[in-house]
Amino acid sequence: MRWLVVGGGAREHAIAATLAQAGAELLVASPNTNPGLEHLAIGSRRLSVTDVTAVVAFAREAKADAAILGPEAPLAAGAADALRAAGIPSVGPGQQAARLESSKAFCRELLARHRVGGQPKSLVVAAPEEVDPAVASIGGAFVVKPDALTSGKGVWVQGADFAEDSEGADYAKGFLVQGTRVLLEEKLEGEEFSLMAFVTDSGVYPMPTVQDFKRSLEGDRGRNTGGMGAYSQRDHLLPFLSSAARDDAVKVLEEAVAALRAEGLPYRGILYGGFLLTAHGPKLLEFNVRFGDPEGINVLSLYEEGDFSELLLGVAEGHVDPNLMRFRLRSTVLKYLVPPGYGSQPKAGGLLVLDDAAISAEGVHVYYGQVDARGPGTVAMSSSRAVALVGEASAIHEAGTRVEKALAHVTGDYYVRHDIATPEDLERRKEHMRQLLVPGSKASPLPLSVAAPDAPASSAGPPEQLT
Repeated sequence: MRWLVVGGGAREHAIAATLAQAGAELLVASPNTNPGLEHLAIGSRRLSVTDVTAVVAFAREAKADAAILGPEAPLAAGAADALRAAGIPSVGPGQQAARLESSKAFCRELLARHRVGGQPKSLVVAAPEEVDPAVASIGGAFVVKPDALTSGKGVWVQGADFAEDSEGADYAKGFLVQGTRVLLEEKLEGEEFSLMAFVTDSGVYPMPTVQDFKRSLEGDRGRNTGGMGAYSQRDHLLPFLSSAARDDAVKVLEEAVAALRAEGLPYRGILYGGFLLTAHGPKLLEFNVRFGDPEGINVLSLYEEGDFSELLLGVAEGHVDPNLMRFRLRSTVLKYLVPPGYGSQPKAGGLLVLDDAAISAEGVHVYYGQVDARGPGTVAMSSSRAVALVGEASAIHEAGTRVEKALAHVTGDYYVRHDIATPEDLERRKEHMRQLLVPGSKASPLPLSVAAPDAPASSAGPPEQLT
């Protein structure tokens, strides 16, 4: 079967690699020359992924049997609708349903109309003069979210991105004077987790849960980014996440899909819920309408070899065979290599040299991001994330150790967060949730920096679960 993969990042490389394991032929529509995708593809074309006409023309010319859209931008532009109209089954919602991600205001208003659970207090603000009264109405710390696609980098959180109410209000007003609405939402306390699911006419089929690291600097400091890395646990839960809490999050996904269908908006694709586990259960922070980046890469790295092409085709055509939902019971840790200054003032143009074979020998997958090939083993970085390294092992800390060892086989000027999913980091997160679950407790936020003790000895068992 011939699949068109739209997009040129590490997420799309992971999608293509998983399809290739299933014997699929691959076509790539991408704005950059990603060496991982080029190696797998029988045909590719450089184009803007939001140029819907060009995407459809390439799909027709190359005789694609089906398509999967990686990033959110082509989905928001209506590429899935156009491909389906051309007779090409596609994994991804139509433009109207994609507003779950492209319009945070639409999302919250839809969920409120249908009384979907797990929602924080939120207000949609359309004019600068509405901001100060809305801030007062929130009645505490708040979060500012532009009603637009910002690649995971537009959200400002009080206590992390700004201190005083007036700073957050001014940030919101800056978008409003440019004609972009904003959401003001109450700031909740807890631990974030990501839950993705395949969504078809026949139901919602959840994947393993993942925790993402969005802040650019170690200790969860710095600015929000598209994601510096992520990890998953071998039992498909997380060190601080119980199966009951996961099931509550699945219910939110199911209710959201039902809300869309009630308003005449069918959904065939991937639905990603970004949640915060609080003392009162999971609360929805946002929806994305595609595989997460990086979280989708963690999950795809675990897919059993075989029938991924059949699984995706079923999603595109409106049905899923649950027997094809096969993910290995292994832990993963992903760390992104990024250009220096990423998150604030990234330095583009630097070269990375990778020994893919040596990295693979360490038990680590290599997925190329927004880079351009510059010869064997060499890529030029853009201002975005460059390479995702994914370690796989029985225990989380073992997977992370594999990634650290693999870094010895990469040369160049880059930055990476070494603290992602270390035993010390995970223990802080577990303790954070324990404190929140103590009646009357006022848990403090995670520390910005802590001297890390020696890592514990290797163990095949998963970290202790909170109940």
